[in-house]
Amino acid sequence: MKDFQDRQTTPPSPSKASDWVKILANYREPSDRRSYFELAITAIPFFLLWAAAWWSLSISPWLALALSLLVAGFLLRLFAIQHDCGHSSFFRNRSVGDWVGRGIGILTLTPYDVWRRAHSIHHSSAGNLGRRGMGDILTLTVAEYRELGAFGRLKYRLYRHPFTLFGVGPGYLFLLENRLPLGFMGQARYWISAMGTNLGILIAGSLIWYLGGLQPLLLIFLPSTLIAATAGVWLFYVQHQFESTHWEAEEDWQLHESALHGSSHYVLPSVLQWMTANIGIHHVHHLYSRIPFYRLTEVLKDHEELAEGNRMTIRESLASVRLHLWDEQSKRLMSFSQARQLYG
Repeated sequence: MKDFQDRQTTPPSPSKASDWVKILANYREPSDRRSYFELAITAIPFFLLWAAAWWSLSISPWLALALSLLVAGFLLRLFAIQHDCGHSSFFRNRSVGDWVGRGIGILTLTPYDVWRRAHSIHHSSAGNLGRRGMGDILTLTVAEYRELGAFGRLKYRLYRHPFTLFGVGPGYLFLLENRLPLGFMGQARYWISAMGTNLGILIAGSLIWYLGGLQPLLLIFLPSTLIAATAGVWLFYVQHQFESTHWEAEEDWQLHESALHGSSHYVLPSVLQWMTANIGIHHVHHLYSRIPFYRLTEVLKDHEELAEGNRMTIRESLASVRLHLWDEQSKRLMSFSQARQLYG
């Protein structure tokens, strides 16, 4: 764990995070041919595996469940492509990317325009203590937690518990919360996005039920959706929730410093890195979100200092589940017990 902390506290060059912007701009241009290829090798296997799982229901429901695991992997990758579309980094033509994103949103149960706006707010405020609450995982400071009453502390502890974040949370978020444009209820365009996505989901679900009954919904759709959602929430969590992440009060907060030092470089096995569309290279993505995911590896290859910055292995990431509170004094994320030992 000490090696992980040492790697994170070594600042990459250039010395200022904002200096990387001009360098990373050289990687922003997508290749439409490559993008269509990436979309094809993700969407086609997704639908073929769905069909194979459906066919396997006539043989064994357990076989269908096993195939739904593979469906979940490609569903997660489709969400990563939707993510790139939301940053206008996947196609040269923004309108093409938006409509591809909206179509994928029906499969991922995510209203594209609502999500894109919330995610944009996340990018513009990540690490800013004065602008928490939109598109992020709520993180209180030690001082804020100590000011809460017993009920407030209990609510926060329940919210930060792994069972809530990675058990109940993903299903609630994608199956229920995404059905309404929460946070943007007063704007018609986001209602259109949410209701349009809901209509697409309803049509697809009704067609599946009409042709195959409840089994495909219960044994393929539901498991694959929940597994992909849980994996997605976990990835989002470890990208910003680690001991030496970066939070500052609004008056001291700097966008690029927060992007570079407050986002992890999640080092995954090659198969998982492919399935997650390089989303683990999150510090580079936050520094320059217009880089298409398939060019992020070029950045690391060309700039070793970025390849070594904020590295986190799967084993190291597991420890982050114990961290819940940001200590403004020591500038680190800590557990409830550590806060109690330091401050009573």
